[in-house]
Amino acid sequence: MIPLCILALLTHVVASPTPIPGATPTSPLAAHAPPSRPTVFSSNPRVARRNVLTDLDGDINSILSGLGSAIPSYVASGVPNFFQDFPTGTAVASSLGLSDDDLAAIPTQVLNLPSYANWTEQGWSLLLHGNVFKQPNISQSKLDDLANGFLIGTNISSLPADQQTQARNLTAEIYVVQQPNVDVTMIVEPLTSAGKANGTSQTVAVGPTSPEGDFDSPVIVFNLDGVLQPGNATSTTQRLDLHVNGTDTGNATAYLVPTEGLTIISDIDDILRVTKIYEPAQGLLNSFASSIHPVDEHARNLRQLVQVSARYHFHYLTTTPEQVTRNYMQFIYATYPLGSFDTRPLNFSDVSATLSIRKFLLDRIFQTYPQRKFVLVADTSNSDVMKDYPQMVTDYPNQVQCIFLRNTSATDSGDKFPYDTSGFKGLNQSMYMFFTVPDDLKGLDITKQCYSSSVRQNVTFGEQGLPFENDASFLVPRTYTVLIVALLGVIGTFVGV
Repeated sequence: MIPLCILALLTHVVASPTPIPGATPTSPLAAHAPPSRPTVFSSNPRVARRNVLTDLDGDINSILSGLGSAIPSYVASGVPNFFQDFPTGTAVASSLGLSDDDLAAIPTQVLNLPSYANWTEQGWSLLLHGNVFKQPNISQSKLDDLANGFLIGTNISSLPADQQTQARNLTAEIYVVQQPNVDVTMIVEPLTSAGKANGTSQTVAVGPTSPEGDFDSPVIVFNLDGVLQPGNATSTTQRLDLHVNGTDTGNATAYLVPTEGLTIISDIDDILRVTKIYEPAQGLLNSFASSIHPVDEHARNLRQLVQVSARYHFHYLTTTPEQVTRNYMQFIYATYPLGSFDTRPLNFSDVSATLSIRKFLLDRIFQTYPQRKFVLVADTSNSDVMKDYPQMVTDYPNQVQCIFLRNTSATDSGDKFPYDTSGFKGLNQSMYMFFTVPDDLKGLDITKQCYSSSVRQNVTFGEQGLPFENDASFLVPRTYTVLIVALLGVIGTFVGV
């Protein structure tokens, strides 16, 4: 049961999410020339990849040697991320034996990611980002062969029926053919606070798509019939319905975020869902075959009992590549507060790019909202998080309100990967906290501090989490789905709900 003292802090607002579309398209996209667009975002969506790989020492290599010979090479590169080196475009077509005529006959689909908009002198600047692709019809036997390539120590025939279905569906989402040089046209329509369209709309266009089928551009949304409030005159996050012309797979919601306020940026794997990316065999099974769900019923209780205040903004940032994003969105929006979404574009595909994409996406949203405060939430199993989160305090000293990191090394004996806390050296302890259970966050007034002296930190500002070594924070495994409840209680103090 969720503590009533936490629920009492929350304002109840009816929110009806725009459903994530199914997989049945209607017709191919029509080609439209994109209109002239002002450059509003200060960071370049086509930024070059940065090589931020860190050297691994003998401790990590010795740990990896104990994990078995079937461990994928990218884990040994210091990135325990299973979503690497997916085939794209012509490689998929070639591996499936698809001709140009075969591809031409397949309907075009669009992954349209839930996005955010900021207020400018020209109006609301809306970031549109996603991917245009075609999904071939692959036989079950071929899907099984392809799915087996993502599993360690097992094969799809050994899995329960529901896990076989999940593995095939996810594999089919991976083996798609991205469509370059496509112009994407969308209908933009404001939504009421109850999630209903109000009858006014605007047509916007972006494109052409990149060689990987990505689109990533800002457009200006005008104040349709005076329905939309200026971002500097409201504290409420407004919403838009986005629908791509020519397909029924491009529906999404956009969030018009006020100039000032609080944004909560959260990672997903091993903080909002159980993945165990630090246990490769189990992590692959969780990622490719097991249904995505919280550990227990606490998140369901949250969904039933709590409607989140529109006065703050949730943003989910994951380095999962676009091909598998739809499953993540379905899980998040069925379980946690609604919000915008960032994922890894396909032009960030190798290990080096995987480590750089989080910082790029963080920079972009921080630069988009220079007057907002941000709460950053993640876990210690991501090496990029351990570097990028404290770096945000240095790069944007007046914008980071809190950093909360769940210590997976302290709660899960299966996490044998060390983590580096050197980035936190010199940071004020009141700005960050390593925690193990959601109760560690209770009672914090984040307008003054984000750290409880009752939660032991034991931060050495170096490499930690090696076997038989003390971790930052400590403790007993417990559910992390109640984390969001505790965090909402903390945030309620800040926004005055």
